[in-house]
Amino acid sequence: MKKTLQMTLVFMFSLMLTNAQDITLPEVNKTGGMPLMEALNQRHSSREFSSRELPLQTLADLLWAAYGINRPEASKRTVPSSQNFQEIEVYVALKSGFYRYVAKKNLLLQIHKNDIRANTGKQDFVATAPFNLIYVANSSKLPENIDMDTYLKTSYANAGFIVQNVYLYCASEGLNVVVRGYFDSDELAKAMKLPKTHQIILTQTVGFPVIN
Repeated sequence: MKKTLQMTLVFMFSLMLTNAQDITLPEVNKTGGMPLMEALNQRHSSREFSSRELPLQTLADLLWAAYGINRPEASKRTVPSSQNFQEIEVYVALKSGFYRYVAKKNLLLQIHKNDIRANTGKQDFVATAPFNLIYVANSSKLPENIDMDTYLKTSYANAGFIVQNVYLYCASEGLNVVVRGYFDSDELAKAMKLPKTHQIILTQTVGFPVIN
């Protein structure tokens, strides 16, 4: 009887972990880091990544640097946004599943449990690198009368601001990083299960350097 109860509790705990896979991030550390001019001097792209997973604190700090809220009273972010539409959404592909970054809650909201890292680009390293970011423009956040050509231009610029913030954070923390446009948009959108109102703009890979 006791053994059966223990097995039941283990099963229920495993089920809870399976069904509750959102990742609550730790409080962001907004102090310290490398001086700006030094980070600019260290900024570079790398296409070699260790498979070692990034600590939760690193995820929290990196995502805040990328697209976090730095003026809570106005819900404004660490990057500019044309007319403050904030149409860019940041998604994260991890080994444990696929997530959307929710800055207001400091949370990674799980979209599904599939490992879609290999779908985020056509280079081999994306499948084993621990952290792939996908920047998506959500047109449903825009007014109906907006010129779509202008919208796409500004969305690429808005995503570019995020990309550079990630580069500078990685330079400061000694992480490898590369921005990528070499991916199959249709394949990736299908793997992400994106609605038609969402358009993939860019992807970016982050991880620890390979130690030889």
